[in-house]
Amino acid sequence: MLRFLAALLKIVLASLLTGTALSLFNISSEQILQQAGLTPEILWTYLLRLSAWALPNILLGSMIVLPVWLLTYVFLPPRERERERD
Repeated sequence: MLRFLAALLKIVLASLLTGTALSLFNISSEQILQQAGLTPEILWTYLLRLSAWALPNILLGSMIVLPVWLLTYVFLPPRERERERD
């Protein structure tokens, strides 16, 4: 969990530094989207369509993956669990 938080912090700091550098050059997110041929509204529509497609598939897959993972974890020999903690 600590590695995950450290990676998340690194991503946040890199994003902050990049955003600061771009703002120094007077580059905005709207300009970047315009260069890509997008608008914030179109991007929002794409994100909504993506979530409408992905969320049901994630839920469907988790109905199989989570029980299999739980059974694997429960029946894993105890010495293997100790190695995972290290």
